[in-house]
Amino acid sequence: MTIAEVKVPQLSESVAEATLLTWKKKPGEPVALDELLVEIETDKVVLEVPAPSAGVMTELVKKDGESCVSNEVIARIDTEGVASASPTTAKASPAAVAAPAAESAKSTAAMPAAAKLIADNKLAPGSVAGTGKDGRVTKGDVLNALAANAAPSGAPAVAAVVKPLPPVAAPIAADLRDRAEQRVPMSRLRARIAERLLQSQATNAILTTFNEVNMAPVMEMRKRFQEKFEKEHGTKLGFMSFFVKASVAALKKFPIINASVDGNDIVYHGYFDIGIAVGSPRGLVVPILRNADQMSFADIEKKIADFGLKAKESKLSLEELSGGTFSISNGGVFGSMLSTPIINPPQSAILGVHATKDRAVVENGAVVVRPVNYLALSYDHRIIDGREAVLGLVAIKEALEDPARLLFDI
Repeated sequence: MTIAEVKVPQLSESVAEATLLTWKKKPGEPVALDELLVEIETDKVVLEVPAPSAGVMTELVKKDGESCVSNEVIARIDTEGVASASPTTAKASPAAVAAPAAESAKSTAAMPAAAKLIADNKLAPGSVAGTGKDGRVTKGDVLNALAANAAPSGAPAVAAVVKPLPPVAAPIAADLRDRAEQRVPMSRLRARIAERLLQSQATNAILTTFNEVNMAPVMEMRKRFQEKFEKEHGTKLGFMSFFVKASVAALKKFPIINASVDGNDIVYHGYFDIGIAVGSPRGLVVPILRNADQMSFADIEKKIADFGLKAKESKLSLEELSGGTFSISNGGVFGSMLSTPIINPPQSAILGVHATKDRAVVENGAVVVRPVNYLALSYDHRIIDGREAVLGLVAIKEALEDPARLLFDI
C-alpha cells in the first residue's frame, strides 16, 4: 500500500488557522488526480484542495467544520487501492482507479450554484442530467428538474430555491409561526469582519465629512464615449473608474489621507493601492487595485469586473485581498442614500459612494434638477485634521464635476 497525504495549502502569515468545509469524498471512494476534495475557509478566502494523487480515499483525518493549519495532514489516499466495500477485493493499478474515478467525477460534476441547489433540495447525486460543457450540471438544469417534479397544484417549488442560503450556514427554519430559533456559528470570514470592525471603532478616532456632487458631467461623458469605449476595450465604462481616478487625484494633493498609523509613527505611502469593497455570498471583501494611479480607465473597469466575478465564486486570492492604502465603498448599488463608512484598518480613510438621484438644487439663484450623489469621507482624526479631510473630499467633488481635469492631472 502506498499512501499519499492530503495537506492544507500554505496559508499566509496573517492567517493562523482555517476551517474545513464539506468533504467531497468519503473513505472507500475513488479519487482522480487533481479532483477537488474539500474547500478550506480562511478569514479572507476559500481555498480548494485538489487530490495530490489518484487512488482511493482511505482516511479523513479532519472532519467537516474542524480547524486546521498550514501543511497539516487532513486526509490520506491509497494510490494503489480499489474502491470496494470488501477488504479482500484485489488491488488495481493507479491508472485503473484513476480512469473510473475521473469518469465518475465528470458524469456527476455540477457547477457551484447547481451543487448548492442540489444539496439544499436534498436531490440524489446524479439524479439531474447535465447540459453544460462535458456534461456538467448547471443551475438551469436543477431548476428545470425541480419544476418537473413540482406538485400538480402548482406550488412555487422553484421560487423557494432561487435564492440559496449563504455557504456554510445551516438552513434557517422557514416556518417561524412557533417563534423557532436556530443558532448558527459564524463563518471565519464573518467572524473576522466583526473583529476588524470592532478593532476599527476601538482604535480609530473616526469622523465623517459629507459633500454633494453633481454627477451630470460624468454621466454625459460616460454616455458620449460608452459605445466606443466598450468596442475598443471590451468592457463597459462604469462610474467606479471615475471615483477611483478622482480619489487618487485627491490623495496626491493630500498625502496624509493615504497614510496610516504605526504606533507613534505616521507612515506615508508613495503608492496608491485602492481597496474596492465588494459584496460576496460569504460577506464583505475588499480586493485591492494595485498602483491605481498607473491604471487606465479600462484597466480599472476590467479589474473591478474581475473582482466581482471572483468574489461571487469565492476565488479571490490572499494577495488580492492584502494591503491597501485607501478604500471606496459603493453602497449606491444597493440604493443607499447616505452612510458613514467604517475605516478598514490599518488605513486611515474610506470614501462612501451612494445612489445618484435627481434632486432639486439651487444654481445662480434658481432651483434646478441635477443628478446628485452624496459622498462621505470617514477619516482617522488622530492624524487627519478636518482641513485635509474636507479639502480632500472637495478635491474629489471638483474632479467629478469637471472630469476633464483627470486627463490633465489638475
